[in-house]
Amino acid sequence: MGYMTVEEHTSTLLHLKRAPGIRSWSLLIGIASVGLAAAYYSSDSLLWRLFYITGCLFVAVQNMEEWEEAVFDKTTNQIELKNISLYTLVLTLWRKGEERVVLDLTQLCDVSVQEEKVRYLGRGFHVILRLAAGFSFPLTQSATLGGRSDVEAVAALLKRFLGLEELQRRRQQESEYGEDDSPVYSTDSDDEAD
Repeated sequence: MGYMTVEEHTSTLLHLKRAPGIRSWSLLIGIASVGLAAAYYSSDSLLWRLFYITGCLFVAVQNMEEWEEAVFDKTTNQIELKNISLYTLVLTLWRKGEERVVLDLTQLCDVSVQEEKVRYLGRGFHVILRLAAGFSFPLTQSATLGGRSDVEAVAALLKRFLGLEELQRRRQQESEYGEDDSPVYSTDSDDEAD
């Protein structure tokens, strides 16, 4: 599975989604299987067997990745980042578990890829949204392990959709133009003094 998949892409809307990967589902099944095996082969009482199953399911759900969405809407000038955690849903009995961050699209000035070291697993990569106010937000909460190419493809898609490359090029040209090279315009007061 890639970094994020495109759900909808129009000229005014870009909707990206991410679901838990094969590694998360494998961990869930593996840890839950250990609990089931411990309960099945144990000669303990029924209460202890339920404890084995419940404990392993709790650990398995805790290690699940989250479902994440990002919606870039040019009509409302908003970026909506949504994060749904199965672990939080279970702990709060389905009352909470969804986090939502809404950002101003007009404040977005850069999209870049950032590398992050993931303990025991190697390197992971994020797409980082940089705002004009100096804040940075990751597009997803969990880094993608392995290849950088999927993450760079999403960053390039975002830059094309938002027109950030052209905006950065214009800003660079304006900064190169500088005040020293700016043309001198005469004013009426200068003409009257002559």
